[in-house]
Amino acid sequence: MIPALNASKIYSTLGNNNSLVPMAIKDVANSLGLTAGSYITGDSLEGKDRFIDEFGTQAIWLFGIPAYKKLLDLTLYKALKIDPKFDVRNLSQKRSKLLDKSIKYADSSIKESMIQAVKNPKFSKNLAMGKFIVSTALTILTYGGLTKYRHHLTKKAAEKEILAEMQKEENKKDFSYTKPEKNFLNNKQPSFTGGIQDFMYNPVKNLMILDGSITAERLSSSRNKQEFIGYTIKEGTVWAFMYFASKPIQKFFEKSVENNKKKPASIDLDARVIESKELEKAFKNGELKSSVQKVLNISTQEGLLDFIHNNPNDFTVKMAKMSEVLPTLKNATQADNIDYRQFIDLDEFKGVAEKLNKLHDKFDAFKATDASDKSLEAFLKNVKKFKRSSILKNMGICIGALGILAPAVMIAVRKLGKDNDAFQVKEDLRKQMMK
Repeated sequence: MIPALNASKIYSTLGNNNSLVPMAIKDVANSLGLTAGSYITGDSLEGKDRFIDEFGTQAIWLFGIPAYKKLLDLTLYKALKIDPKFDVRNLSQKRSKLLDKSIKYADSSIKESMIQAVKNPKFSKNLAMGKFIVSTALTILTYGGLTKYRHHLTKKAAEKEILAEMQKEENKKDFSYTKPEKNFLNNKQPSFTGGIQDFMYNPVKNLMILDGSITAERLSSSRNKQEFIGYTIKEGTVWAFMYFASKPIQKFFEKSVENNKKKPASIDLDARVIESKELEKAFKNGELKSSVQKVLNISTQEGLLDFIHNNPNDFTVKMAKMSEVLPTLKNATQADNIDYRQFIDLDEFKGVAEKLNKLHDKFDAFKATDASDKSLEAFLKNVKKFKRSSILKNMGICIGALGILAPAVMIAVRKLGKDNDAFQVKEDLRKQMMK
């Protein structure tokens, strides 16, 4: 049985739209399904080609940008004595007052690095932008290298198989072949426009930019119509269920729970908060309601920042830290252990208070039902159960679409299409060699 603390971390991670873990799980399901589908529809060579494509791409997709960023942190940033953890979104003119307060409130271990980053804001911004562009470009080039290597490897293996097959039929004939035809589509370079700063510090949005390039590369370098159609199906389902479907699916489950007349509840808080013992305790001693009202009564961003700094043990502040809405320092020397180098979304912090308040209201609604057990324990038990169920169902739907539905559609297209069952790359090469 999974310990409660570990379970809360697991469910929180799986339900976090900014975490790479659920993305990786979905992508593994997609890769396994498509690889299996290639073995079913084609021969072993097609399966091997798909395996290298899927799992090689997956490694680059997940680790390419973080690895190149880390390399630049250890070299360029270190040489320039700039703290790579300083988020340049803090340098926005709209946040100038917040930045001044952040430096004032910062722990002594990070104060100097913040001052250094602020001395030349234009340079800090350009450096961060450069790191993002370079790491993304290098990852795209790495993927391009993988694609060329895969095409070369598959071509050589196909030539070997075809020659062996042909030699069995006509042992003494000479064969020659022409160079493979050009790509099914002309290569086009992806472009990046608008709002790029929003993508720089979000790992999932990093992947969206990279995936845009991978999609363009796959479609433009398709070796034939069969491969192009296959990639269209694959990339369409990836974009739909990897990036866009998860949030509306989760919202649907949350609304369903909120509108449940027999067992009303609210599950939009982070799983770690819902699973925590502190939540039940704060309900009972009134700390939850008191803390929430204090936060909701603050109308300015500066006021929220002051409250966070001056009330490190406040319940809402602690829950925001627990759910990583407020970034923290591991070895802070003061009670306020907030990592002010990072971007603090104060609207999101206030959103934690709003969600806690809604949960409190749902408990009042729960007590007004005809449930046999109207205790706080019974209410929180329902909340935990609904939260876990919604996360697992959401993951299940996305995994099913990526790992089962997409491969099934690709197999159906192959089987139903005229003369489309064989591995077209190999068949095209066979025709060229026959010439």
